[in-house]
Amino acid sequence: MNRDDPRNASRDRLLIAVGGNAIHPEGIRGTSEEQMQVAAEAAGYLLPLLQQDNELVITHGNGPGVGKTMMRQVLARHRVAPMSLDICVANTQGVTAYILTQAFENALRRVGNPRHAVGLVTQVEVDPADPAFTHPSKPVGYFYNESEASDLVAEFGWEMKEDAGRGWRQVVASPEPRHVCDISLIDALARRGTIVIAGGGGGVPVVRDHLGVRHGIEGVIDKDLTSAHMARVLGIPQLVILTGVSGVSINFGRDDEEQIGRIGVTALRRLRNDAHFPAGSMGPKVEAALRFVENGGARAIITGLEEAVPALAGETGTHVVPDAAL
Repeated sequence: MNRDDPRNASRDRLLIAVGGNAIHPEGIRGTSEEQMQVAAEAAGYLLPLLQQDNELVITHGNGPGVGKTMMRQVLARHRVAPMSLDICVANTQGVTAYILTQAFENALRRVGNPRHAVGLVTQVEVDPADPAFTHPSKPVGYFYNESEASDLVAEFGWEMKEDAGRGWRQVVASPEPRHVCDISLIDALARRGTIVIAGGGGGVPVVRDHLGVRHGIEGVIDKDLTSAHMARVLGIPQLVILTGVSGVSINFGRDDEEQIGRIGVTALRRLRNDAHFPAGSMGPKVEAALRFVENGGARAIITGLEEAVPALAGETGTHVVPDAAL
């Protein structure tokens, strides 16, 4: 099949949301070599999908990267001017896209596949009146003691909150994604068969004035919500959210823990409303899966990176489907 042909109905169309730990898991220092190695391992798990003649869009988290960028700003603040948070998100988005692009293409070349990948620094419009801007709640960066936190508030104007006795962390706004800028470019590249890496870290948050001029705004958009939004706008029928566990569980960490297999949106929404999925971990992923399927998606899968391929074959993972598909 000619990759320059317009969209072919026989092609699989897929959006995969890769967690930030795909290149920066806990337990590593985060050197360039470590991140390249971890990304190469991720590419190995995804290689069967990378080799297919499909339309493939990949998003990624960048939480660990943003945290380290913020720490560098604190440590170097007397020598180097600090950057605003939107610039930090763009910075880490570009770095992560570079690492993943290289890892994917290297994995493909080793098996003789000439397919290309491209990374796009993606802006995502948000509403400047989003309540998240007056009630920042998303923790980013490292833990500080109370004295350090007070100094950062005075020097940077950061909002800091104590986190369950572990120390103080910066909290920022996490607005809802409204529009992915240049979504038509993502669509065109995917139609041509290029692996498109976009929407990293939820995208760089921007607002647009009455003239259509965009301006960055400080915040961090949830990567999974942006992924669900992108998949819906692009008309992609399947969303795969990759995380650190093989699926979604109820009663997580208890003796009666039970992993969910195939579930309809009504039942999952009920569990979500009953607070089974914490906001700081599985909650946003479940919410993203629900929004995607409730707005016309055929299937959302939540599973581990290592299990992406078997999950798509129905062998593992949590599969969220329309009630009518049960």
